[in-house]
Amino acid sequence: MEKITESTSLYNDLDKMSTLELLTNINKEDQKVALAVEKIIPSIQNFVDELHPRMERGGRLFYLGAGTSGRLGVVDASECPPTYGVPHGWVVGLMAGGDGAMRKAVEFAEDSKEMGWKDLLEHEINSDDTVVGIAASGTTPYVLGALEKCNEKGILTGGITCNPGSPLDQVAQHPMVAVVGPEFVTGSTRMKSGTAQKLTLNMISTSVMIKLGRVKGNRMVDMQLSNNKLVDRGTKMVMDALNISYEEANQLLMDHGSVRAAIESKRH
Repeated sequence: MEKITESTSLYNDLDKMSTLELLTNINKEDQKVALAVEKIIPSIQNFVDELHPRMERGGRLFYLGAGTSGRLGVVDASECPPTYGVPHGWVVGLMAGGDGAMRKAVEFAEDSKEMGWKDLLEHEINSDDTVVGIAASGTTPYVLGALEKCNEKGILTGGITCNPGSPLDQVAQHPMVAVVGPEFVTGSTRMKSGTAQKLTLNMISTSVMIKLGRVKGNRMVDMQLSNNKLVDRGTKMVMDALNISYEEANQLLMDHGSVRAAIESKRH
């Protein structure tokens, strides 16, 4: 079976294109990505609706991938605590080759069918948890081996891929398959496939965090106040919510440590 992610680019002689032609054509391809993700919203919805009650009762969300796919999972997981004020262990990104592979590719790390499950076992994975395998090609052994084990153990599984009919599409209980077509540079799945995976991960984590009560209205009321920009943003949220001065809002925020607590202190 030919993988769509490996199929030949729709463009030839890239090395003869001007800078403007390169950028215009890359952008033309990128515009197809959001439309491909739009088509799989029902699949993402079904997955989130099963994920939400599991997280509500204390289950964790794991992302598992190799290379670009693994990095995207780690990025999404690492952004949940500062954005939503959740504990670091709630959403966990694991990648073939370990954390060192974030910066530098680890050769053949993705080719082990056993390592993904071993990495999950280090986190004492249990049947309340959920595991999402991420693989553009849908054929990564590190991901497939882990999801097969999860299925055996009654752990909810999702799969984010760009290859319909791939092994990941078959193994995941909830396959989310955004068909973005051939890459601008043949086989360079960090491009459109990576963008589709990032969009899908954004949708999963954002929607489930909202459903878990981590957003009020449209505000990140539990975000960590870890730099001046976020303190300023939080102060303005408190100002708007309580209709008070910047100085008073800032003092409340500093006293209570979060936007949610600052607002609630005045409403009770």
